Amino acid sequence: MRRKELDVPKLINAVRRLLGNPITRMAIKKMGEPKDIARILGIYAGVYEAPSIKEELMADLVTRLLKKASEKFGVDEEVLREKLKDPYIRRGIANILLGIAYYGITRPQKLYAPFMVVWDFTKQCNLKCKHCYANAGPRPAPDELTLDEKLEVLRQLDEAGVAAVSFSGGEPLVNKDFWKVAEEAAKVGMYVSIATNGTLITRGIAERLKKIGVRYVEVSLDSPYPEVHDEFRGIRGAWEAAVKGIRNAKSVGLEVGIATTVTKLNYRDLPEMIELARELKVNRFIAFNFIPTGRGRDIVNLDLSPKEREEVLEYLYKEWSKGGLQVFSTAPMYAIVSLKHVDENGILSPTHFAELVIPEEYMSAGFALGEFLGGCGAGRIYCSIEHNGDVQPCVFLPIKVGNVLRDGFLNIWHNNPILQTLRDRDHYACSKCPYRYICGGCRARAYAYFGSIKAPDPSCSMNEKYWKLLVEGRKTPIIH
Repeated sequence: MRRKELDVPKLINAVRRLLGNPITRMAIKKMGEPKDIARILGIYAGVYEAPSIKEELMADLVTRLLKKASEKFGVDEEVLREKLKDPYIRRGIANILLGIAYYGITRPQKLYAPFMVVWDFTKQCNLKCKHCYANAGPRPAPDELTLDEKLEVLRQLDEAGVAAVSFSGGEPLVNKDFWKVAEEAAKVGMYVSIATNGTLITRGIAERLKKIGVRYVEVSLDSPYPEVHDEFRGIRGAWEAAVKGIRNAKSVGLEVGIATTVTKLNYRDLPEMIELARELKVNRFIAFNFIPTGRGRDIVNLDLSPKEREEVLEYLYKEWSKGGLQVFSTAPMYAIVSLKHVDENGILSPTHFAELVIPEEYMSAGFALGEFLGGCGAGRIYCSIEHNGDVQPCVFLPIKVGNVLRDGFLNIWHNNPILQTLRDRDHYACSKCPYRYICGGCRARAYAYFGSIKAPDPSCSMNEKYWKLLVEGRKTPIIH
């Protein structure tokens, strides 16, 4: 049967007419703050009763909008209603709707608040990893926030409508405040995850994580071989403890992922890593882009060349297409690789924590959908918060753009000029690339190598000339 062809420009124009017209945008703004819209979406999903005529009318408007949007994208409306029973999904949709209300339809889409915040909760850690961006150590930093201050940060994220928070570090499990703050984040409806070295996840810890509402555990594992992982992580026995942690987390029903920082030391071992991931029955495997920042500056020679990285990304997509395991990469050009093969497999990776399954009749819309979601999310769909409340565009991009307690989280997100620059793909090094909205290059790598967020990402095969200059030790001009 011949696949139904989709007129992509017509689809985009339809969405613009539906959600991007001034009347609809004004109506969305009138619904109120993110939590108000999330509650209205809950009424649409049947989770709540409408407490007033006003909210009943708003819910009716949302019903009509989502019904039309479902028809345009070929989504079963009943499936959508079921999905919206999850508070995390409601928060995410509310964020997108408000982003369109305030900014219109953009490429990539600007959001009212970051979809996800990675919170480097503490600088304290029980390992000594060679590539640590946080320069973590055995003791907490003297300027770490108090519990009350951490709860205030969480309150601001909640008010902003942030859908997901990932606790990282250092090692968050060494910090006593983690349990209280993570539990409160889950209670307000955020998707709560933890990025951990896994060595502290006993069966009891795994059960406690599940009990407080953590939904996803991401464990760092850099090699299928214990001695290689232990040497990279600086502690003997780290591999064995991490694998036990993975098994414990899986045994209590948590979703689990393995995160591998890919370097010249281990990229040829990825087939064995994937095999181990399947053996451990984890849900997701993520190949992290190595960024030479923090202690990683000392091992910059271990970075992959553009050709090596492209081979890795092609291999990862091939493994992903086999099914049974989500296989992602934090390299934004993975979106381009997945787009090249979307006709074969119907799956697209528009950003490193999302899988987009595209129905066959809508395959030709893959490019447009990829542009909407947009590759590198630094300062656009996510940001990081440091142990002291400082906000950065990304954990790997050490540029302070404000402090939550001093400047206010939403004020920083909406008004900081660095974040605004990161959202404008037409005015930096990738501006001439046809994939700039889908990928955009890794801004953290551009900054690490050239000291500018507008510079080229030397890991991209289209920028191979800059990589060659770097390897030769010659100065490379920064493109603004």
